[in-house]
Amino acid sequence: MKDHVRSNWRNAVLVCRKCAKKLDGGFGPDGDERLAKALRKHLTLGKGRKAAAGIVEVDCLGICPKGAVTVVNGAASREWLLVKPGADLDELAVTLGIGAPKQP
Repeated sequence: MKDHVRSNWRNAVLVCRKCAKKLDGGFGPDGDERLAKALRKHLTLGKGRKAAAGIVEVDCLGICPKGAVTVVNGAASREWLLVKPGADLDELAVTLGIGAPKQP
């Protein structure tokens, strides 16, 4: 039996499932997707351990902001983000360290 499994993830991002469910969408091109799914699609990361980065919905993180979703960058777990619906996904990806900065 294997005792470990590899992934291609450069980074892991944790998204609060409870916050995302309370907002009932608010992200993506039409504003009808949850943050984790919209971010995965926007960055074309794919799913599972073969993706370039992991965006994982987790149980309640205990912050519960009104009108926002709590997001934690696994590599910089001391600072948590509160992301409001309609946020710029490119800017969020750069802040989380999973996207390239925009070129002028």
